[in-house]
Amino acid sequence: MNTSTLKVTKRDGRLEPINLDKIHRVLDWAAAGLDNVSVSQVELKSHIQFYNGIRTEDIHETIIKSAADLISEETPDYQYLAARLAIFHLRKIAYGEYQPPHLFDHVRRMTEMGKYDRHILEDYSKEEFDELNQYINHERDLNFSYAAVKQLEGKYLVQNRVTKQIYESPQFLYILVAMCLFAKYPKNTRLDYVKRFYDAVSQFKISLPTPIMSGVRTPTRQFSSCVLIECDDSLDSINATTSSIVKYVSQRAGIGINAGRIRGLGSEIRGGEAQHTGCIPFFKMFQAAVKSCSQGGVRGGAATLFYPLWHIEAESLLVLKNNRGVEENRVRHLDYGVQINKLMYTRLIKNQNITLFSPNEVPGLYEAFFADQDEFERLYTQYEQDESIRKRTLSASDLFSILMQERAGTGRVYVQNVDHCNTHSPFDPKVAPVRQSNLCLEIALPTKPLNDINDENGEIALCTLSAFNLGAISDLNEFEPLADLAVRALDALLDYQDYPIPAAYKATMNRRTLGIGVINYAYYLAKNGVKYSDGSAINLTHRTFEAMQYHLLKASMNLAKEYGACPLFNETTYAQGILPIDTYKADLDKFCDEPLHLDWEGLRADIVKYGLRNSTLTALMPSETSSQIANATNGIEPPRGLVTVKASKDGILKQVVPEFERLKGQYETLWQMGGNDGYLKLVGIMQKFTDQAISANTSYDPKRFEGGRVPMNQMLKDLLSAYKYGVKTLYYHNTRDGADDVQQDLHDDSCAGGACKI
Repeated sequence: MNTSTLKVTKRDGRLEPINLDKIHRVLDWAAAGLDNVSVSQVELKSHIQFYNGIRTEDIHETIIKSAADLISEETPDYQYLAARLAIFHLRKIAYGEYQPPHLFDHVRRMTEMGKYDRHILEDYSKEEFDELNQYINHERDLNFSYAAVKQLEGKYLVQNRVTKQIYESPQFLYILVAMCLFAKYPKNTRLDYVKRFYDAVSQFKISLPTPIMSGVRTPTRQFSSCVLIECDDSLDSINATTSSIVKYVSQRAGIGINAGRIRGLGSEIRGGEAQHTGCIPFFKMFQAAVKSCSQGGVRGGAATLFYPLWHIEAESLLVLKNNRGVEENRVRHLDYGVQINKLMYTRLIKNQNITLFSPNEVPGLYEAFFADQDEFERLYTQYEQDESIRKRTLSASDLFSILMQERAGTGRVYVQNVDHCNTHSPFDPKVAPVRQSNLCLEIALPTKPLNDINDENGEIALCTLSAFNLGAISDLNEFEPLADLAVRALDALLDYQDYPIPAAYKATMNRRTLGIGVINYAYYLAKNGVKYSDGSAINLTHRTFEAMQYHLLKASMNLAKEYGACPLFNETTYAQGILPIDTYKADLDKFCDEPLHLDWEGLRADIVKYGLRNSTLTALMPSETSSQIANATNGIEPPRGLVTVKASKDGILKQVVPEFERLKGQYETLWQMGGNDGYLKLVGIMQKFTDQAISANTSYDPKRFEGGRVPMNQMLKDLLSAYKYGVKTLYYHNTRDGADDVQQDLHDDSCAGGACKI
C-alpha cells in the first residue's frame, strides 16, 4: 500500500501525514541493548492495516501486542521490548509527550482534578518538590517487564476507571507513596527517608501491595490489605458484620469472616419459641455483602469464611462450594477456612469418631478451642458423654475425607490449624486468642465480635502488608536497613489512613499489626543452586528467615524507643520475653540442624525493656500481582513454568522467570517437585520465624498416581505432615490439569479478591 498520502489521527485529534520512520525510531529505541529481539519481526507480526485517519494510539497498541506475543523461552527479551513500548504509550496518554512534567506541576494539576490528596501540596514546600524532582529517576520505568506495565495500568496507576484515562507514570507513584508515608516525619530527616524508601520500592527491593500502590496519594485513605471480622451468634452481630463487610470491600480490602459461633440448624431460639434456620442463610447474606461492591474499581470483592470442623452443620458447610446441589444449599462465591486442632487430627490417626455440636449448646467449648487446648479436650469429651446435649457423631475418617474431597474438587477450601495459631503466636491466647485468618490464610490476629457498627468493644483486625524481594538481596545484612524502612513506612501508614469503623481504629491503634513477607523465593533458591524438593534449601531458608524476623523485630523495638510500644504490647507473648524461636514445633529439628546466627538473647532483653511498636511483623502472602511488578516469582511458590502465562482481568500476560538465560537449568518448577513434603518442610522452617501465618499451597499431578487419581491417603498424609511441621494454614489445593502454565490471578498480597495481592 502507498502510505505517502495517508494521514493519522494524533492523540489530540489533529491529522498529519503518516510517518513510518517515526514508528521505526520508537521500535529501535525500545530494542536498544536487548538480545534476540528483531524490530522487523515485530513489524511483520503486527500486520497493521493502514487506512486514512488511523489513530496513532491504535498503531502503538498493535505494535505493543505484537511484541508481547513474541515472548517465549527462546526469546525472553521481548518482554522488555513490549514493556518499553507500553511505557512510551502510557506516558503519551498521561502527559501528551514522553517526558514527564516537573513533580510539583504534576501534583498541583492532579490535586486540582481531585485525583491526589491535598495534603501533599500542603505538607511539602516548593523547595522540597524541586529537590525530589531532581532525585526521581524516570529511566527506572524501563526496567519493568511487560506483565508489570500491564498490571500497573490495570490496578495501580491513578486513572479514570470508566474512560481508562491514565494520569501518572510509575516513578511518580513510587515517590508520592514515599512522600505521603513520611510526611509527618521531622523536616530535617524526612527527605532522607523519602529518598531511601523511593529507591527501595522503585528498585524492587521492597514490594508494596495493591491497596498501598493504588491508594496512597489519593483522597481514599484505606490501605490495609486484610480485614478480619468476627461474627457473634446474634442478629445484631450478624447485621453489624454485614455492614462492616460492605464498608471494607468498597475500600479495597480483602475480608476474613469468622462465622463459627453461629448456632446450627434446628437450635432453639427464645427458649424454643422458634427453630433456628442454621448457618447457610446467613452465609448467603455475607456473600451478598461481599459481592455488592467492587474494591474501588481495582478488583471484585472476595472473602474467606471460617468455621470449626466440629460444627454440627459441618457436613453441609464442607460442600458449600460444590457444583452439585441446588442454589438453596450452596454458597459458592465465598471461600472457606475449616478450623482444626490436635484433638481432631488425633481422632483421625486413631480411626476414631468426631462429634459435632452446635456452639451455643456446649458452653465454653468454642472459646477453649482457641484459647486452651487442654480445656477444649476436657470439655469436648465431657459433652460427648452428656446425653442431654444434641450432637452428631461420624467417623473422623469420613469427615476428613469430605474435607479433602472438597478441597481437591474446588481448590478453595482451606485449612487453619487453630492450636498452632495460638501456641506459636505473638499473642497471649488467654487474653487475646486468634480465632480466624483472612482471605489468603496468612494473617493470624485477635478479633472480637461487634454488636453494632459503632461498637467499640468489638475488634476488627487489620493488617498492613509489604514484602522483601529476596532476589534483590545479595547479603543477609541488607535486611537491617530494609527492615527499618519497611517498618517505619508501614507504621506511619497506620496513622495516615482513615478507619470507617471504630472497632477497626481502636484495634489498629492498640496493636499496630504489620505483615511483611517475601517475593521471589523461587528465584532466590535458583540463584543459590538449591531446590524445593531435595532438602538442599533447608539451611539457606533457615538463615534467611532468621535474619528477616530478627531485623524486623529489632526495627520495631527501635521504633518503640522513639514512639513508645503499642498500647496492648502487654497482651503479646513478646512482653513475657517469649520469641518465635521458643515456640516452634521441635519436629523441625529432625531435618534441620542449622543453628541460630544472631543475638536473640540481646534482642529478647531489649524487647522486654523497650517493648515493640508493632504486635506482629511477619506474614507470608501470595503476592500474585505485586510480584509481577518486580518481575519476580510470586511469594514462596515455585513457578509453573519458566514462561508463565497468567490470566487476569487485564488479559493474558506472559512472564519470564528472572535471569532466565543463566539460571533456566537451576529452577525447579511446580510439577517437577514430585510431591509436597520438601515444600512443606521449607514452609515449616519459615513458620518457625514467622509470627503470623503463611499462604502455603499443596499441589498434585494426577498422572503420578495409579489410575490418574490422587489417593485420599496421600492428601491426608500431606495434611498431617503440614500439621507436624507447625504450619498454621493451608491455602490453595492445586491440581495439574494439562494447562499447567496458566495461573489465574485471583488473589494477591493484598489479599483482596481479584488479586491476592502483594
